[in-house]
Amino acid sequence: MSEAEPAPAQGIPTRARRQRGNPTPKAGRNLPAAIGVGLAMLFAVLGGLLFLPLGFVLLTTAFAVLGVWEIFRALEGQGTRMPIIPVMTGTVAMPLAAYFGGPESLLFAMLLSSAAVLLWRSLESAAGAPRSVFAGIFTLAWVPFLISFAILPLHTSGGATTAGLWPAGQVPAGAWQIAVMLLLVVSNDTFGYLVGALFGKHPMAPKISPKKSWEGFGGSVAGAMVIGILASVFVLGRPWWVGVVLAVGMVAAATAGDLAESMVKRELGVKDMSSILPGHGGVMDRLDSIVFAAPAAFILFALLSGA
Repeated sequence: MSEAEPAPAQGIPTRARRQRGNPTPKAGRNLPAAIGVGLAMLFAVLGGLLFLPLGFVLLTTAFAVLGVWEIFRALEGQGTRMPIIPVMTGTVAMPLAAYFGGPESLLFAMLLSSAAVLLWRSLESAAGAPRSVFAGIFTLAWVPFLISFAILPLHTSGGATTAGLWPAGQVPAGAWQIAVMLLLVVSNDTFGYLVGALFGKHPMAPKISPKKSWEGFGGSVAGAMVIGILASVFVLGRPWWVGVVLAVGMVAAATAGDLAESMVKRELGVKDMSSILPGHGGVMDRLDSIVFAAPAAFILFALLSGA
């Protein structure tokens, strides 16, 4: 022990001293705040999805804009300044393109946004241009492009592009598919957090996300399977095994998204993207699972359409 390091207080274990005055549980969240904010976001998203589709699209766009802004600020702190104006323009355009135009319009918006980033940056100084362009196109592909897959089923379900309530109050199958995807992502986070906090001992990726454990991952799979089976039978009207396939796919995609964001944050040297959401961190700390789960769900539902 060095002279500068104070001697430990006698009779008080080191772990107890570290945990004294710390209300956060083992998994590192303020649980009451996390539950409250999570439920509020879930009700807002599902309310718009099932009753006012364009409201859901605009809410999704707002989350994407906030997520991109967090990435912009984190990159700026590391000396990389991406072209925020064309990136933000593409972030707003892609979800709307997916809703009103479908997959072709979404892909066109992504390509046009990427070209705009390259053109915008070419009009500025050459210093740091490659990193700036890469950061802009990477952010466009990571957030607005992937999250727009959560909107595509609203277009492909009979080409529904209503600006108001669902016609005749009939919620299309695509909206229910998105709702099930979101419920499975929430189930993945909730059961993984609870089981990991109680029993987690073996880290999945200690160098990337030390608090994510194999025990928590098992809890995510088991909990999501229960929710997936119930949702498949009672919400989608599909066989029970469809729910199992969806659950496994969503947990795998959501976990990959979570680890991918953790890797980016470690590279940038930040713990959370921001502190805008109490108990959750930043918007990207909530979108990380969804941006990977949305395209996975879109593909799975397409493959299982004949089941």
